[in-house]
Amino acid sequence: MNILIIGSGGREHALAWKIAQSPLVDTVWSAPGSVAMDQIGPCFDVAADDIDGLQALALQLEPDLIVIGPEAPLALGLADLLRARGFDVFGPSRDAAQLEASKGFAKDMMARFGVPTAAYGAFTDLAKARAFLDTMNAPYVLKADGLAAGKGVVIAQTREEAESELSDMLSGKFGDASASVVIEEFMEGEEASVFVLTDGTNALTLPAVQDHKRVGEGDTGPNTGGMGAYAPAPLMTPELMATVDEQIARPMLDGMRDADMAYSGVLYIGIMVTAQGPKVVEFNCRFGDPECQALMVQTEADIVPALLSCATGGMPARDFARLLPQDDRPAPTVTVVMASEGYPGSYEKHTVIKGLKEAGEVDGVTIFHAGTGVNDAGDVVATGGRVLNVTATGATLQEAVDRAYAAVDRIDWAQGFCRRDIAWRAL
Repeated sequence: MNILIIGSGGREHALAWKIAQSPLVDTVWSAPGSVAMDQIGPCFDVAADDIDGLQALALQLEPDLIVIGPEAPLALGLADLLRARGFDVFGPSRDAAQLEASKGFAKDMMARFGVPTAAYGAFTDLAKARAFLDTMNAPYVLKADGLAAGKGVVIAQTREEAESELSDMLSGKFGDASASVVIEEFMEGEEASVFVLTDGTNALTLPAVQDHKRVGEGDTGPNTGGMGAYAPAPLMTPELMATVDEQIARPMLDGMRDADMAYSGVLYIGIMVTAQGPKVVEFNCRFGDPECQALMVQTEADIVPALLSCATGGMPARDFARLLPQDDRPAPTVTVVMASEGYPGSYEKHTVIKGLKEAGEVDGVTIFHAGTGVNDAGDVVATGGRVLNVTATGATLQEAVDRAYAAVDRIDWAQGFCRRDIAWRAL
Protein backbone atom coordinates (compact mmCIF):
# COMPACT_ATOMS: atom_id res chain seq x y z
CA MET A 1 0.00 0.00 0.00
CA ASN A 2 0.99 3.63 -0.50
CA ILE A 3 0.62 6.24 2.26
CA LEU A 4 0.58 10.03 2.05
CA ILE A 5 1.70 12.03 5.11
CA ILE A 6 0.64 15.65 5.48
CA GLY A 7 3.18 17.86 7.28
CA SER A 8 6.87 18.69 7.40
CA GLY A 9 8.06 18.73 11.03
CA GLY A 10 9.82 16.36 13.37
CA ARG A 11 6.55 14.62 14.20
CA GLU A 12 5.89 13.91 10.52
CA HIS A 13 9.49 12.78 9.95
CA ALA A 14 9.07 10.29 12.80
CA LEU A 15 5.76 9.05 11.39
CA ALA A 16 7.27 8.63 7.92
CA TRP A 17 10.27 6.81 9.40
CA LYS A 18 8.04 4.42 11.33
CA ILE A 19 5.48 3.86 8.58
CA ALA A 20 8.20 3.09 6.04
CA GLN A 21 9.30 0.13 8.19
CA SER A 22 5.97 -1.64 7.73
CA PRO A 23 5.99 -4.68 5.42
CA LEU A 24 2.54 -3.52 4.29
CA VAL A 25 3.90 -0.30 2.79
CA ASP A 26 5.39 0.19 -0.65
CA THR A 27 5.79 3.98 -0.81
CA VAL A 28 5.60 6.84 1.69
CA TRP A 29 4.77 10.21 0.12
CA SER A 30 4.88 13.49 2.04
CA ALA A 31 3.43 16.96 1.47
CA PRO A 32 5.18 19.26 1.82
CA GLY A 33 7.67 17.03 3.61
CA SER A 34 11.28 18.04 4.12
CA VAL A 35 14.78 17.34 2.91
CA ALA A 36 15.03 14.59 5.52
CA MET A 37 11.64 13.09 4.66
CA ASP A 38 12.61 13.04 0.99
CA GLN A 39 15.19 10.39 1.93
CA ILE A 40 12.26 8.13 2.90
CA GLY A 41 9.98 8.81 -0.05
CA PRO A 42 9.03 11.48 -2.60
CA CYS A 43 7.93 14.87 -1.24
CA PHE A 44 5.53 17.25 -2.97
CA ASP A 45 5.67 21.00 -2.52
CA VAL A 46 2.12 21.47 -1.29
CA ALA A 47 1.71 23.30 2.03
CA ALA A 48 -0.03 21.55 4.91
CA ASP A 49 -2.73 24.25 4.98
CA ASP A 50 -3.27 24.32 1.20
CA ILE A 51 -6.54 22.45 1.38
CA ASP A 52 -7.35 22.62 -2.33
CA GLY A 53 -3.81 21.68 -3.33
CA LEU A 54 -3.78 18.67 -1.00
CA GLN A 55 -7.06 17.38 -2.39
CA ALA A 56 -5.68 17.69 -5.90
CA LEU A 57 -2.51 15.87 -4.87
CA ALA A 58 -4.50 13.05 -3.28
CA LEU A 59 -6.54 12.63 -6.45
CA GLN A 60 -3.30 12.50 -8.43
CA LEU A 61 -1.52 9.97 -6.18
CA GLU A 62 -4.53 7.91 -5.00
CA PRO A 63 -2.93 6.83 -1.69
CA ASP A 64 -4.38 3.92 0.28
CA LEU A 65 -4.16 5.93 3.52
CA ILE A 66 -3.63 9.61 4.30
CA VAL A 67 -2.09 10.55 7.66
CA ILE A 68 -2.59 14.19 8.68
CA GLY A 69 0.16 15.27 11.07
CA PRO A 70 -0.42 18.91 12.16
CA GLU A 71 -3.49 20.50 13.71
CA ALA A 72 -4.08 23.34 11.22
CA PRO A 73 -5.37 21.24 8.28
CA LEU A 74 -7.53 19.20 10.66
CA ALA A 75 -9.10 22.39 12.03
CA LEU A 76 -9.72 23.50 8.44
CA GLY A 77 -11.65 20.30 7.71
CA LEU A 78 -9.15 18.53 5.44
CA ALA A 79 -10.06 15.08 6.79
CA ASP A 80 -13.74 15.62 5.94
CA LEU A 81 -12.98 16.78 2.41
CA LEU A 82 -10.67 13.87 1.71
CA ARG A 83 -13.13 11.34 3.12
CA ALA A 84 -15.85 12.83 0.93
CA ARG A 85 -13.61 12.00 -2.04
CA GLY A 86 -13.35 8.37 -0.92
CA PHE A 87 -9.99 8.33 0.87
CA ASP A 88 -9.21 6.61 4.17
CA VAL A 89 -7.85 9.30 6.51
CA PHE A 90 -6.11 9.14 9.89
CA GLY A 91 -7.30 12.27 11.68
CA PRO A 92 -10.52 13.64 13.16
CA SER A 93 -13.25 15.58 11.43
CA ARG A 94 -13.41 19.37 11.57
CA ASP A 95 -16.15 19.20 14.21
CA ALA A 96 -14.17 16.80 16.39
CA ALA A 97 -10.94 18.78 15.90
CA GLN A 98 -12.57 21.68 17.73
CA LEU A 99 -11.29 19.96 20.86
CA GLU A 100 -7.95 21.55 19.98
CA ALA A 101 -9.02 24.41 17.72
CA SER A 102 -11.12 26.01 20.47
CA LYS A 103 -10.15 25.83 24.15
CA GLY A 104 -13.62 27.10 25.05
CA PHE A 105 -15.32 24.35 23.04
CA ALA A 106 -13.13 21.71 24.71
CA LYS A 107 -13.92 23.02 28.18
CA ASP A 108 -17.64 23.08 27.41
CA MET A 109 -17.49 19.46 26.17
CA MET A 110 -15.65 18.39 29.31
CA ALA A 111 -18.31 20.03 31.46
CA ARG A 112 -21.03 18.39 29.39
CA PHE A 113 -19.52 14.89 29.64
CA GLY A 114 -18.41 15.13 33.28
CA VAL A 115 -14.66 15.02 32.56
CA PRO A 116 -12.47 16.39 35.40
CA THR A 117 -10.72 19.67 34.55
CA ALA A 118 -10.00 23.10 36.00
CA ALA A 119 -12.77 25.66 36.67
CA TYR A 120 -12.92 28.13 33.80
CA GLY A 121 -14.58 30.98 31.96
CA ALA A 122 -14.32 32.11 28.31
CA PHE A 123 -14.37 35.78 27.36
CA THR A 124 -14.19 38.17 24.43
CA ASP A 125 -14.88 41.23 26.59
CA LEU A 126 -12.03 42.62 28.70
CA ALA A 127 -14.26 44.03 31.45
CA LYS A 128 -16.04 40.70 31.92
CA ALA A 129 -12.72 38.86 31.91
CA ARG A 130 -11.36 41.17 34.61
CA ALA A 131 -14.49 40.63 36.69
CA PHE A 132 -14.03 36.86 36.44
CA LEU A 133 -10.56 37.22 37.95
CA ASP A 134 -12.33 38.31 41.15
CA THR A 135 -13.60 34.73 41.53
CA MET A 136 -10.12 33.20 41.42
CA ASN A 137 -6.82 33.36 43.23
CA ALA A 138 -3.37 33.86 41.75
CA PRO A 139 -1.68 32.45 39.78
CA TYR A 140 -4.06 32.76 36.82
CA VAL A 141 -3.96 30.57 33.71
CA LEU A 142 -4.81 32.47 30.51
CA LYS A 143 -5.25 30.60 27.24
CA ALA A 144 -5.83 31.87 23.73
CA ASP A 145 -8.97 30.09 22.57
CA GLY A 146 -7.63 29.22 19.12
CA LEU A 147 -4.51 27.62 17.67
CA ALA A 148 -1.33 29.44 18.68
CA ALA A 149 1.43 26.91 17.84
CA GLY A 150 1.74 25.79 21.47
CA LYS A 151 2.57 29.29 22.68
CA GLY A 152 -0.85 30.69 23.57
CA VAL A 153 -0.79 29.91 27.30
CA VAL A 154 0.27 32.46 29.91
CA ILE A 155 0.52 31.79 33.65
CA ALA A 156 0.17 35.16 35.37
CA GLN A 157 1.58 35.26 38.88
CA THR A 158 -0.22 38.48 39.95
CA ARG A 159 -3.53 40.19 39.32
CA GLU A 160 -1.74 43.07 37.61
CA GLU A 161 0.10 40.73 35.26
CA ALA A 162 -3.14 38.88 34.50
CA GLU A 163 -4.97 42.08 33.58
CA SER A 164 -2.09 43.25 31.39
CA GLU A 165 -1.90 39.89 29.59
CA LEU A 166 -5.67 39.79 29.11
CA SER A 167 -5.53 43.21 27.49
CA ASP A 168 -2.69 42.15 25.20
CA MET A 169 -4.30 38.84 24.25
CA LEU A 170 -7.74 40.29 23.50
CA SER A 171 -6.00 43.04 21.51
CA GLY A 172 -4.40 40.49 19.20
CA LYS A 173 -1.20 39.26 20.88
CA PHE A 174 -1.81 35.86 19.28
CA GLY A 175 -3.79 37.15 16.32
CA ASP A 176 -7.26 35.69 15.80
CA ALA A 177 -6.35 32.84 18.17
CA SER A 178 -6.76 35.16 21.17
CA ALA A 179 -9.92 36.96 20.03
CA SER A 180 -11.42 34.88 22.83
CA VAL A 181 -9.53 33.97 26.00
CA VAL A 182 -10.15 31.13 28.45
CA ILE A 183 -9.29 31.85 32.08
CA GLU A 184 -8.68 28.79 34.24
CA GLU A 185 -7.91 28.07 37.85
CA PHE A 186 -4.29 27.07 38.37
CA MET A 187 -3.90 23.34 39.00
CA GLU A 188 -1.13 22.14 41.30
CA GLY A 189 0.53 18.92 40.22
CA GLU A 190 2.72 17.30 37.59
CA GLU A 191 1.89 17.05 33.90
CA ALA A 192 1.96 14.12 31.51
CA SER A 193 0.68 13.37 28.01
CA VAL A 194 -1.52 10.39 27.18
CA PHE A 195 -2.29 9.39 23.58
CA VAL A 196 -5.31 7.32 22.63
CA LEU A 197 -5.63 5.72 19.20
CA THR A 198 -9.30 5.37 18.33
CA ASP A 199 -11.72 4.63 15.53
CA GLY A 200 -14.41 6.51 17.44
CA THR A 201 -15.59 3.50 19.44
CA ASN A 202 -12.65 1.21 20.18
CA ALA A 203 -9.53 2.67 21.75
CA LEU A 204 -5.92 1.82 22.51
CA THR A 205 -3.94 3.87 25.03
CA LEU A 206 -0.22 4.26 24.35
CA PRO A 207 2.48 4.54 27.06
CA ALA A 208 2.36 7.90 28.82
CA VAL A 209 4.91 10.58 27.87
CA GLN A 210 6.19 13.59 29.79
CA ASP A 211 6.90 16.71 27.73
CA HIS A 212 9.07 19.70 28.67
CA LYS A 213 7.26 22.82 27.47
CA ARG A 214 9.38 25.57 29.02
CA VAL A 215 12.48 26.79 27.27
CA GLY A 216 14.72 26.81 30.36
CA GLU A 217 16.14 24.09 32.55
CA GLY A 218 14.14 23.24 35.63
CA ASP A 219 11.01 24.06 33.60
CA THR A 220 11.58 27.82 33.66
CA GLY A 221 11.06 30.58 31.12
CA PRO A 222 8.41 30.98 28.41
CA ASN A 223 6.38 28.14 26.93
CA THR A 224 7.54 26.60 23.67
CA GLY A 225 6.24 23.94 21.33
CA GLY A 226 8.25 21.45 23.41
CA MET A 227 11.95 21.16 24.28
CA GLY A 228 12.06 17.42 24.87
CA ALA A 229 10.10 14.39 26.03
CA TYR A 230 10.54 10.91 27.45
CA ALA A 231 8.47 7.75 27.68
CA PRO A 232 7.18 5.94 29.54
CA ALA A 233 6.50 8.53 32.24
CA PRO A 234 6.73 6.74 35.62
CA LEU A 235 4.38 9.35 37.07
CA MET A 236 1.53 7.64 35.23
CA THR A 237 1.15 4.40 37.16
CA PRO A 238 -1.11 1.62 35.85
CA GLU A 239 -3.74 2.77 38.35
CA LEU A 240 -3.59 6.36 37.08
CA MET A 241 -3.72 5.20 33.47
CA ALA A 242 -6.83 3.17 34.26
CA THR A 243 -8.41 6.26 35.82
CA VAL A 244 -7.61 8.31 32.71
CA ASP A 245 -9.27 5.66 30.55
CA GLU A 246 -12.35 5.40 32.74
CA GLN A 247 -12.91 9.05 33.72
CA ILE A 248 -11.52 10.94 30.73
CA ALA A 249 -10.90 9.00 27.50
CA ARG A 250 -14.03 6.85 27.49
CA PRO A 251 -16.49 9.62 28.51
CA MET A 252 -15.03 11.95 25.86
CA LEU A 253 -15.12 9.38 23.06
CA ASP A 254 -18.62 8.21 23.97
CA GLY A 255 -19.83 11.78 24.41
CA MET A 256 -18.40 13.00 21.12
CA ARG A 257 -19.96 10.06 19.29
CA ASP A 258 -23.36 10.64 20.93
CA ALA A 259 -23.10 14.32 19.94
CA ASP A 260 -22.64 13.30 16.26
CA MET A 261 -18.98 14.34 16.33
CA ALA A 262 -17.39 10.88 16.50
CA TYR A 263 -13.66 11.27 17.11
CA SER A 264 -11.21 9.12 15.14
CA GLY A 265 -7.42 9.28 14.91
CA VAL A 266 -5.29 10.06 17.95
CA LEU A 267 -6.65 11.96 20.93
CA TYR A 268 -3.88 13.74 22.84
CA ILE A 269 -4.83 14.21 26.48
CA GLY A 270 -2.72 16.64 28.47
CA ILE A 271 -3.03 15.48 32.08
CA MET A 272 -2.33 17.24 35.37
CA VAL A 273 -1.94 14.75 38.20
CA THR A 274 -3.40 16.63 41.17
CA ALA A 275 -4.12 15.67 44.77
CA GLN A 276 -7.70 15.01 43.62
CA GLY A 277 -6.60 12.75 40.77
CA PRO A 278 -5.87 13.31 37.07
CA LYS A 279 -7.50 16.33 35.43
CA VAL A 280 -7.40 17.51 31.83
CA VAL A 281 -5.14 20.44 30.97
CA GLU A 282 -5.94 20.32 27.26
CA PHE A 283 -6.91 18.11 24.36
CA ASN A 284 -5.09 18.05 21.05
CA CYS A 285 -6.30 16.38 17.88
CA ARG A 286 -2.94 14.98 16.70
CA PHE A 287 0.25 13.42 18.01
CA GLY A 288 2.32 15.68 20.24
CA ASP A 289 5.62 17.03 19.02
CA PRO A 290 8.16 15.91 20.33
CA GLU A 291 6.18 13.18 22.14
CA CYS A 292 5.46 11.41 18.85
CA GLN A 293 9.15 11.00 18.15
CA ALA A 294 9.70 9.19 21.43
CA LEU A 295 6.67 6.96 20.89
CA MET A 296 7.55 6.00 17.32
CA VAL A 297 11.07 4.94 18.34
CA GLN A 298 9.84 3.18 21.46
CA THR A 299 7.38 0.76 19.90
CA GLU A 300 8.72 -2.22 17.96
CA ALA A 301 5.32 -3.04 16.48
CA ASP A 302 4.05 -2.17 13.01
CA ILE A 303 2.07 1.04 13.49
CA VAL A 304 0.31 0.91 10.10
CA PRO A 305 -2.49 -1.55 11.03
CA ALA A 306 -3.36 0.70 13.98
CA LEU A 307 -3.47 3.84 11.82
CA LEU A 308 -5.56 2.08 9.20
CA SER A 309 -7.97 0.72 11.81
CA CYS A 310 -8.46 4.21 13.24
CA ALA A 311 -9.22 5.49 9.74
CA THR A 312 -11.63 2.74 8.70
CA GLY A 313 -13.27 1.65 11.97
CA GLY A 314 -15.28 -1.46 12.50
CA MET A 315 -12.58 -3.57 14.13
CA PRO A 316 -13.63 -5.52 17.24
CA ALA A 317 -12.18 -4.09 20.45
CA ARG A 318 -10.37 -7.37 21.15
CA ASP A 319 -8.42 -7.19 17.89
CA PHE A 320 -7.90 -3.45 18.09
CA ALA A 321 -6.10 -3.88 21.42
CA ARG A 322 -3.68 -6.32 19.81
CA LEU A 323 -2.42 -3.85 17.25
CA LEU A 324 0.40 -2.70 19.54
CA PRO A 325 2.35 -4.83 22.01
CA GLN A 326 0.92 -4.87 25.51
CA ASP A 327 4.36 -4.95 27.11
CA ASP A 328 4.17 -3.66 30.67
CA ARG A 329 7.74 -2.34 30.41
CA PRO A 330 8.39 -0.66 27.05
CA ALA A 331 11.95 0.49 26.42
CA PRO A 332 12.71 3.93 27.90
CA THR A 333 13.06 6.56 25.18
CA VAL A 334 14.04 10.23 25.32
CA THR A 335 13.91 13.03 22.76
CA VAL A 336 16.07 16.15 23.13
CA VAL A 337 15.06 19.12 21.00
CA MET A 338 17.83 21.26 19.55
CA ALA A 339 16.59 24.77 18.76
CA SER A 340 17.91 27.93 17.16
CA GLU A 341 19.43 30.40 19.62
CA GLY A 342 16.74 32.92 20.54
CA TYR A 343 13.78 30.53 20.24
CA PRO A 344 10.90 30.91 21.15
CA GLY A 345 11.64 34.53 20.22
CA SER A 346 13.42 35.71 17.07
CA TYR A 347 16.34 33.68 15.74
CA GLU A 348 18.77 33.56 12.84
CA LYS A 349 17.93 31.26 9.96
CA HIS A 350 20.13 29.26 7.59
CA THR A 351 22.92 28.62 10.12
CA VAL A 352 25.04 25.60 9.21
CA ILE A 353 24.77 22.31 11.14
CA LYS A 354 27.55 19.74 10.97
CA GLY A 355 28.26 16.43 12.70
CA LEU A 356 24.86 14.83 12.09
CA LYS A 357 26.36 11.65 10.64
CA GLU A 358 28.63 11.22 13.65
CA ALA A 359 25.75 11.93 16.04
CA GLY A 360 23.56 9.33 14.37
CA GLU A 361 26.24 6.67 14.93
CA VAL A 362 25.73 6.70 18.71
CA ASP A 363 24.08 3.43 19.81
CA GLY A 364 20.30 3.65 20.04
CA VAL A 365 20.08 7.14 18.51
CA THR A 366 17.76 8.34 15.76
CA ILE A 367 17.71 11.99 14.66
CA PHE A 368 14.51 13.52 13.31
CA HIS A 369 14.54 16.82 11.44
CA ALA A 370 11.99 19.41 12.52
CA GLY A 371 13.28 22.46 10.65
CA THR A 372 16.21 21.90 8.32
CA GLY A 373 17.14 22.52 4.71
CA VAL A 374 20.21 22.35 2.48
CA ASN A 375 22.14 25.36 1.20
CA ASP A 376 23.87 25.76 -2.17
CA ALA A 377 27.06 24.25 -0.77
CA GLY A 378 25.20 21.10 0.29
CA ASP A 379 25.34 21.87 4.01
CA VAL A 380 22.41 21.11 6.29
CA VAL A 381 21.04 24.41 7.63
CA ALA A 382 18.51 25.40 10.27
CA THR A 383 15.27 26.82 8.85
CA GLY A 384 13.09 26.97 11.96
CA GLY A 385 12.95 27.47 15.72
CA ARG A 386 12.88 23.84 16.77
CA VAL A 387 15.31 22.18 14.39
CA LEU A 388 16.44 18.70 15.45
CA ASN A 389 14.96 15.94 17.62
CA VAL A 390 17.73 13.75 18.98
CA THR A 391 15.96 10.58 20.10
CA ALA A 392 17.52 7.64 21.95
CA THR A 393 16.47 4.39 23.58
CA GLY A 394 18.26 2.49 26.32
CA ALA A 395 17.93 -0.37 28.76
CA THR A 396 17.23 2.30 31.39
CA LEU A 397 16.03 5.89 31.17
CA GLN A 398 19.46 7.09 32.32
CA GLU A 399 21.13 5.18 29.49
CA ALA A 400 18.68 6.67 26.97
CA VAL A 401 19.40 10.17 28.29
CA ASP A 402 23.16 9.59 28.21
CA ARG A 403 23.00 8.37 24.63
CA ALA A 404 20.89 11.33 23.51
CA TYR A 405 23.27 13.88 24.99
CA ALA A 406 26.30 12.00 23.66
CA ALA A 407 24.78 12.47 20.20
CA VAL A 408 24.00 16.13 20.91
CA ASP A 409 27.65 16.68 21.83
CA ARG A 410 28.74 15.40 18.41
CA ILE A 411 26.60 17.97 16.60
CA ASP A 412 28.56 21.06 15.55
CA TRP A 413 26.07 23.93 15.52
CA ALA A 414 27.24 27.13 17.17
CA GLN A 415 23.85 28.82 16.87
CA GLY A 416 21.91 25.94 18.41
CA PHE A 417 20.99 25.09 22.00
CA CYS A 418 19.08 22.52 23.99
CA ARG A 419 17.96 21.87 27.53
CA ARG A 420 20.37 19.63 29.43
CA ASP A 421 17.83 18.29 31.91
CA ILE A 422 15.30 16.36 29.83
CA ALA A 423 13.68 13.64 31.98
CA TRP A 424 14.93 15.31 35.17
CA ARG A 425 11.71 14.65 37.06
CA ALA A 426 11.93 10.90 36.52
CA LEU A 427 15.68 10.76 37.14
